[in-house]
Amino acid sequence: MTTSRMNPKVDEFLGKAKKWKEEYEKLRDIVLGCGLTEEYKWMHPCYTHENKNIVLIHGFKDYCALLFHKGALLKDAHGILIQQTENVQAARQIRFTNIQEIVEMETIIKAYVNEAIEVEKSGLEVELKKNTEYTIPEELQNKFDEIPALKDAFEALTPGRQRAYILHFSEAKQSKTRTARVEKYMQQILIGKGLND
Repeated sequence: MTTSRMNPKVDEFLGKAKKWKEEYEKLRDIVLGCGLTEEYKWMHPCYTHENKNIVLIHGFKDYCALLFHKGALLKDAHGILIQQTENVQAARQIRFTNIQEIVEMETIIKAYVNEAIEVEKSGLEVELKKNTEYTIPEELQNKFDEIPALKDAFEALTPGRQRAYILHFSEAKQSKTRTARVEKYMQQILIGKGLND
């Protein structure tokens, strides 16, 4: 591993890591061995090729993972890529629960990282679902029918903001909860703000 490509912010991240420290260090070593540039984005070590995100190292309670930004385009010859939730369109993870798994899979991990670099070099893009492919919850549609200005304001939002609202409203299992969510955010939609603005 060449130290010239190591980012001091990642050193700091590793220094503070209470969980998965050994696993992070091994993953870092493997990924840097593939010739990527180490950066620190979204509070995590992120590895890029010509300023394009390739893979990110992150940890959760039960596992740590390599997150491939365009993982949906990888062949996944070993069937190890995981889609975090059904709404994640492009990214895929390889999950680990201990250092031994990483050591045993080192050759496979390198192959996946190198394939991800080739996907980026080729210019391939993940075809994202259009917002028209998401079903507008009935409770939101009812409010659109009731208040046409709400529909206009919603349609004026960016596609990402529309999608965030649709997913947030749809996640609720009960109609009364979906209605409550729609009512809670109506004013925000009307003034052109997204779910998290």
